[in-house]
Amino acid sequence: MPSFATSLGILTPALHGLVVSIIMLSAAISSPFSGILSDNLGRKVAVGVGALVFALGAALEAAAVNLIVFIVGRLIVGVGEGLFLSTLIVYICEISPPQQRGSLASTAQLLITIGLVLGYFVSYGTIQIASSMSWRIPLIFQSFVAVALTLGCFFYIPESPRWLSFKGRRQEANGVWDRLGVMSAEREKDEELISTGPARPAQNWRQRFSSTLKVLGGKVGRKQMVLGIFLMCMQQLSGVDGVLFYAPLLFQQAGITSAQAAFLASGLSAILIFLVTIPAFLLADRWGRRSSTIQGGVFLTACMILMGSLYASNSVHADYGAARWVVIVTIYLFAAAYSMTWALGIKIFASEIQPLATRATVTSLAQSGNCITNFFVALITPIILAKSSSGAYFLFGGSTLLVLMVCVLFMPETRGHSLEAIDESFRTHRISDGSAFAGVQKLMSRVQRLCRRTQATSSHVARPENIEGLELNTRTVTS
Repeated sequence: MPSFATSLGILTPALHGLVVSIIMLSAAISSPFSGILSDNLGRKVAVGVGALVFALGAALEAAAVNLIVFIVGRLIVGVGEGLFLSTLIVYICEISPPQQRGSLASTAQLLITIGLVLGYFVSYGTIQIASSMSWRIPLIFQSFVAVALTLGCFFYIPESPRWLSFKGRRQEANGVWDRLGVMSAEREKDEELISTGPARPAQNWRQRFSSTLKVLGGKVGRKQMVLGIFLMCMQQLSGVDGVLFYAPLLFQQAGITSAQAAFLASGLSAILIFLVTIPAFLLADRWGRRSSTIQGGVFLTACMILMGSLYASNSVHADYGAARWVVIVTIYLFAAAYSMTWALGIKIFASEIQPLATRATVTSLAQSGNCITNFFVALITPIILAKSSSGAYFLFGGSTLLVLMVCVLFMPETRGHSLEAIDESFRTHRISDGSAFAGVQKLMSRVQRLCRRTQATSSHVARPENIEGLELNTRTVTS
């Protein structure tokens, strides 16, 4: 916004990237502590505290009189986001019945898309204000939303019944299950698996920290931890936040020159994201995590490679030609495909595959990794775009291709299974329903058969009588 530059100064591409991305740096630092906080004080307390910190940071941003105060406000916002975001997904997964967990956990992404729409159009509506209120009003609105979440956490929503059961508070857990309307049979099955599962997390902060270190260095849940953290980190290297954060810049690069028109185009992309998230939200438990992630990865890779190729071939011109419209349409398609697939499936999957004893801790670490890569993407995107119009697209396209290959080989389907059953399947190496591990197992078995055949052939040839016969045949052919 022009008024932002007037109030706080004109930003260079590097400083622009730093101001936008700094929120992710503080979120990455605070995210690991959210698991400790939620495991000791409860899921809803962690979400409420994080939302309150977020509200204070947004208020400081809105009141900033110089760029340093504004950056400090964004750092505080990042701390709050790191505390509540990963815990929110854990909370939703833990209160959801298996057959509805995908749809219910997807409500978080649906609300995020609503926030995108509101954010873009509030900014579009205030850009005409001649004073600094044009950029302060959206931040004030953001602070009020965070306050509403804080009040809801402390005075309305119940605690996670699985967390209560894990803490030995079974009577309170049953009351919450009743309030949520979960059937007794399903509740008892989960309770039985919880009671026979791994040991409960430590009750004090020092023991909890020691337990966390054991989890990171031990074998229990190691596969889930590595897979979940990898997917959450690489989710951002798809470039989605490069598209969302810098949508006006991308549209201007493609030929939409005025700031107002760029904001309008960005707002339309937010509406599209919201609209496509609705059917994805409704079909989350029919489509499945694995299939949506793989199919989405194919489409996202194709979009990034297409845009990078158009810019690399110098086909995109700001004032003429069809290539610029291809880029604009592809940006919309990329945002829509991401919102229907990776935005919904990966965060749910990374949380639901973790054992209950380590779910909050590992999910918070995964969220921390997500924030670090998000910081990296937000920092480098304007810098790369200033130096190369195609480089960013090829970088993100290569990253999505790598994730696609990993998902094909290692990502199992978790749709319709209880959280405890998923954990049991990983611990006993029994992943059903289209297991991604099946592909690896088939590949390994083929390699083993090939090795055995090669070894048997080598042993047969190495025998003295076979060597003599081979030499005789060789002399005969030579003569």
